[in-house]
Amino acid sequence: MSRRPDVRAALAVLALGAFVFGTAEFVVVGVLDLVARDLGTSIDSAGHLVMAYALGIAIGGPVATALTTRFERRFVIALSLGVFVAFNLVVIISRHLGLLLFARFMPGAMHGLFVGAASVIAAGLVRPEQRGQAMAMVFGGVAVATVLGVPLGTWVAQAMGWRTAFTAIVAMGAAAWIATLCFVPRASERSTNTFEVQVRAAFAPRVLALLGLAALLMGGQFSALTFIAPYLKQVSGASDTTISAYLLAYGIASAVGMFAGGRLADRNASLTLVAANVLLVLVLSVFYLFGANPVVAVIALGAWGLAGFGMVPAIQLRVVGLAGPGADLAASLSASAVNAGIAAGSLAGGFALARFGVEAPMGMAVSLCALALPATWSTRHLARAEVPVLDARSQPLPTPLP
Repeated sequence: MSRRPDVRAALAVLALGAFVFGTAEFVVVGVLDLVARDLGTSIDSAGHLVMAYALGIAIGGPVATALTTRFERRFVIALSLGVFVAFNLVVIISRHLGLLLFARFMPGAMHGLFVGAASVIAAGLVRPEQRGQAMAMVFGGVAVATVLGVPLGTWVAQAMGWRTAFTAIVAMGAAAWIATLCFVPRASERSTNTFEVQVRAAFAPRVLALLGLAALLMGGQFSALTFIAPYLKQVSGASDTTISAYLLAYGIASAVGMFAGGRLADRNASLTLVAANVLLVLVLSVFYLFGANPVVAVIALGAWGLAGFGMVPAIQLRVVGLAGPGADLAASLSASAVNAGIAAGSLAGGFALARFGVEAPMGMAVSLCALALPATWSTRHLARAEVPVLDARSQPLPTPLP
């Protein structure tokens, strides 16, 4: 006799999976010196491990999603976690940078695959008016990883070696895989749409417009966020010991913003995106003009986290809604667009920093996010497609989130 799935448990498992992926993505930033020393290479070369993972999300994620769109979605996320664990085992035993780069690319691809499938599963477990909150649970796992998982992973790496930190990530990934099989409900139906139909829907102009906007907004933020440490030190007067407090404020605000953004997106995703963009421009402007004041800097950084991550559920909800039958692939493309924007923004910010000084990336962030505002406003009028419903085990939708 089958039981209706526990929605809270299923969403918690999806959030756990996202937490594991988020920790694996960002923890390497804090251990680059250890990896470089262990492999006998430069820190610059070891830094390619960050790029390899981002390329895995941006390129490998959509490819993996396209290859698995006809599969049942719980199987897809279990597969992504299984492959993630396997290649992180390769990371642990690898002694050569080339193999390590490949072993980072593949988990990145599984990250993109997981986010796409988990977003659609989460949206289908609740009522239509609560899909933003459900998606925020998935992305909230990544936000919590930046606040909790990455600092803990870095501490473990510094104390017991970087391979030990990745061993812990493997253990968490295995636990998420088991929990997925135990608590995430199997979808009642597989996608009946052909590959061509899904690709055409996911790459529709209305969807590409949202993806381009996501890339611009994230690129604008990360043109400054990538170089926030030197800005805080040279402009705001932060020391090596206090800068972690600034970043902690940003991380906590980001997690809060993610969950609050999910609730607001359920009310009006388009308006939430516009409001977050406006707030982002105002906050970055204050940071740029008055960032020399430490109190202003920490408040602005917290507000930045609220706005910057508060828009993520709205973006994902809009992308999935506009894609219709291509929702799975579009959700993965959303992660690709965000990472492409982050990479481009970081490059642009680095150029501005080298040519014009430490304050230039912040000025660039203000300009790019302000440039995005008319586009954000115009996306309110994009036509909405039917959102596919994942009806767990052919039963009525479970009890919604409170």
